[in-house]
Amino acid sequence: MGRVALRGIRAHLVRFFLSVLAVALGVAFVAGTFALRTMLGSTFTDIVATTTLGDAYVRGAHEAGASTSGFGGVSRNLVPLDLVPTIEAVDGVERALPDLQGPAVLVGADGTAVQSTQAPSFAFGYDARDPALHLVAGRAPAAADEVALETATLASSGLALGDTTRVVLAGEIREVRVVGEVRLGSALAGATVVFVDTATAEALFAPDGEVASIGVYAADGVSQSDLVARLAPVVGADAQVVTGEQLRDETTAAIEQVLGFITTFLLVFAGISLFVGAFIIANTFSMWVRQRTRELALLRAVGASPLQVFTSIVLQAVVVGLVGAGVGVVAGLGLVVVLRRVLAGLGMQLTGRIPLDGFTVLVSVLIGTLVSVAAAAVPARRAALVPPVEALRDEVTVPERSLRRRAVVGIVLLVLGIGAVAWAMAAPGADAAGARLGYGAGAVVLGVLAVSPVLARAVLRVLGAVLLPLRPVGRLARGNVTRNPRRTANTAGALMIGMALVGASAVIASTAQASTSAIVSKEATADFVLRAPPSSSVPAQALDDVRALPDVRAADSFASAALRVDGSSTAVSGIDPAAVGRSIVVEDVAGSLASALAAGEIAVQRTAADDRGWALGDRVTLTGESGTRTARVGAIIDSPAFGVPVVVPADLLSDLVPAAQQVVSTVFVTVVAGAALDDVRAELTATVRPYVVVTVMDPEEFVSELADQVDQVLVILYALLGLSVVIAVLGIVNTLALSVIERTREIGLLRAVGLGRLQLASVITAESVLTAVFGTVVGLAVGVALASTLPTVFGDVGLRELAVPWSSLLAMLALAVVVGVLAAVGPGVRAARLAVLQAVSTD
Repeated sequence: MGRVALRGIRAHLVRFFLSVLAVALGVAFVAGTFALRTMLGSTFTDIVATTTLGDAYVRGAHEAGASTSGFGGVSRNLVPLDLVPTIEAVDGVERALPDLQGPAVLVGADGTAVQSTQAPSFAFGYDARDPALHLVAGRAPAAADEVALETATLASSGLALGDTTRVVLAGEIREVRVVGEVRLGSALAGATVVFVDTATAEALFAPDGEVASIGVYAADGVSQSDLVARLAPVVGADAQVVTGEQLRDETTAAIEQVLGFITTFLLVFAGISLFVGAFIIANTFSMWVRQRTRELALLRAVGASPLQVFTSIVLQAVVVGLVGAGVGVVAGLGLVVVLRRVLAGLGMQLTGRIPLDGFTVLVSVLIGTLVSVAAAAVPARRAALVPPVEALRDEVTVPERSLRRRAVVGIVLLVLGIGAVAWAMAAPGADAAGARLGYGAGAVVLGVLAVSPVLARAVLRVLGAVLLPLRPVGRLARGNVTRNPRRTANTAGALMIGMALVGASAVIASTAQASTSAIVSKEATADFVLRAPPSSSVPAQALDDVRALPDVRAADSFASAALRVDGSSTAVSGIDPAAVGRSIVVEDVAGSLASALAAGEIAVQRTAADDRGWALGDRVTLTGESGTRTARVGAIIDSPAFGVPVVVPADLLSDLVPAAQQVVSTVFVTVVAGAALDDVRAELTATVRPYVVVTVMDPEEFVSELADQVDQVLVILYALLGLSVVIAVLGIVNTLALSVIERTREIGLLRAVGLGRLQLASVITAESVLTAVFGTVVGLAVGVALASTLPTVFGDVGLRELAVPWSSLLAMLALAVVVGVLAAVGPGVRAARLAVLQAVSTD
């Protein structure tokens, strides 16, 4: 049977290569995901290993919230800077280096901010005793108007040693001169790094005499554990000492957790691609069985057992899986290499290795093979059951099984799925509402796939009616696609899944944009908005300069930080109580936001109150880097505009988190009555221009920017979903090509009775278009219907305004026509070139 299987592959190479390509595309995603994760992991692990070199670290003993370091983990209370001399006096300590760092904005040679992708921008205090720093050119900064730049930052900035530029440090603009180039042990994945002298760093980043941690280096012969034991008695109750190895392990674990989410996200799309590819493989082997019915019957007649026939088909599927997986592994690594170069061109250097490890290869090969075998199992069983008597007949036919059982299964799945979706919509506040919606949506999709042959016959008759005036092309095309609804539905199924996901994504994006616009229109009353990019913050000095303008009535900043609220890390926003009603209008569920903030109390979102069991009047404990406070819940609000569970007075947030650790991404500006908005905008623009990173927007532009952020996510989503659409197109090409082979004699007869080559090619094209449009229409209908439930189920998280992008959906329908035409080119040309006499005599 092995020889039979290999001969079958050689005899049908086109079918074999198309099936291999379907597997390879899905496996490439799997292999590429694992390789990308390993490369990212090793990149950030290298950063940790080469920049965190201390033998021990003194840090806060109390967790204060999520870390803002960029490496994940948690932040802690600050430790006194005056611990440094105490630590250095401990026997066995060679030196102690405080962590002096904060946000910075460097202006490059072109006058714009130096930023690579979304990587952060930091300033560090330069200490020649730090073994992670290597001065490679110039000298160390020694005054407040001098800086040194990290090697990659110097290159991307376009500056040179001796140049003068500006830098925004702790919210202040400074004219500085570049005096040195510093190399770190590892490239920082695109981060912008500026070094200042130690005195300046202490004044800027430790104004209250507190730092996040102190790195301690042991003298020769002192182990890390011994060093920790000697330091523990002298650091105080609010500080703890950990070994350097423990800190590096914790940071690495936090990185792995973040990368684990990315891996899961990408593997979901890999699974979708493989699922779609399975349709092609199953359809291919089903048609292959139909075409070789007599050959299989002859095998049975000469003594082959059903198991041997089954094994021959499965062996072919195994070969498809192995070859496809091998190609996919190579392609996946190639994609990561390309991605690495693209990111390098954008300034994000990934130094991690691109692995070809046994785990990646093994998982990829197993997945590709199992998917192929599973997809071919049902056609292989059908082939094994071909009776030997079929070899004796002149006309060999394979009776089509009834669609009744499949339709019943599909209807049951649809009923269960619709019931689960309805349950989620009826109880949107339940903890399991999201899960119910997800399970229900999955059941609906599977149910539609199951009943699609029944739908195909009815829907294609309607769609095909448009082509009936084109005689005889239209009638032949409609008859061909409705004659075998199971095959047509299976061919369209791959495209159906892809388009369902694309349609749902389009509705989600439009709904998010419409909801954001409605929220801003309803809750924001400011005349202008100042915005900083995601990795930056509006400088404090810029805020003071704006408030000093005569035409500005108020400039209300919305600062955010992570605190531990009743023991759990929670995102918190701090605002001036006077901003309520002046810059923002909030719906109060209980109590009053304005009154609560004015009284030093806090407000919590309704959903957070439900999840955490908070009620009006409860007292909660808030812990930040600078200490712990208790506060009363003075209001419960329902405001998507804040986007955080807890809102506190700005003064309270400043007591808990140093200003340098707060992020102010948005400032609402209200102008005085009667001021000309155009003139005020010009003043605002001129005022914030020196700070480089601040942008002035009107409310419409603010909404547009938020919508653009959704579009950026959508572009990534579409690119990933595009892979499933590409695989689906391959499925249509594959099915049409095999259909041409299967109908060779029929095509010859049509040509013999006068059907022209162009007409024949048009018939194939019309079949392809009908199949593609059917898959697209059903897929979009399912995707849009399911996505339309989201505002009901997830209204609490901001999706409140349903918006269906009809123009985008029509564009996708037009794309289906284009897809159908392109997919038919190869099979149509092949059919038109068939020799009439040879085709008529084909058995």
